[in-house]
Amino acid sequence: MARDATLFPPSEVDVPADERCEQVAVLGAGCFWCVEAVFRRLDGVVDVVSGYAGGTAETANYRTVCGGGTDHAEVVRVTFDPQRISFGEILRIFFAVAHDPTQLNRQGRDVGRQYRSAVFFADDEQKNVAEAYVRQLNAAGVFDRPVATTIEPLSEFYPAEGYHQDYAALNPDQPYVACTVLPKLDKLQKLFSDRLTKD
Repeated sequence: MARDATLFPPSEVDVPADERCEQVAVLGAGCFWCVEAVFRRLDGVVDVVSGYAGGTAETANYRTVCGGGTDHAEVVRVTFDPQRISFGEILRIFFAVAHDPTQLNRQGRDVGRQYRSAVFFADDEQKNVAEAYVRQLNAAGVFDRPVATTIEPLSEFYPAEGYHQDYAALNPDQPYVACTVLPKLDKLQKLFSDRLTKD
């Protein structure tokens, strides 16, 4: 884990904002319930959808992906207004709050490639920004171990089944949510209160 999460630097390289259109980031950080809950709280985020990336349409379903025999990762598709929050800032929160990016093919008790830390880039700009930020974090020694996040091309995003969408908000008393999601939201509030929606 990070020695001190308050030391997470802003990204030195970023995707330029295009005021005419929204941007999308597709990120894997373990169970998508947890990641979705973090990004739904951010000002400038327009939509968050849980889903799968890295594999084929035929295997893009929860039962098959959880079996660990596909190339999919559980991911979230974050649609955001780059005039209010940038791709680089999305990555900063992804690495600082959403998960532990030093764990290889797992997050805590969730083990397997489907839970890998991954940035699925849509174009060369996103790829360059993600690679530069990983180098920046490693050079700064933010973590005790090197970042294990993979940076992979996004071929397709497949939305997860309806019952997975906004799962943490709809199931706040579910034990996994209480143990895993709520600490992330507390950390988000502590470190990035200026980035949160006002409602």
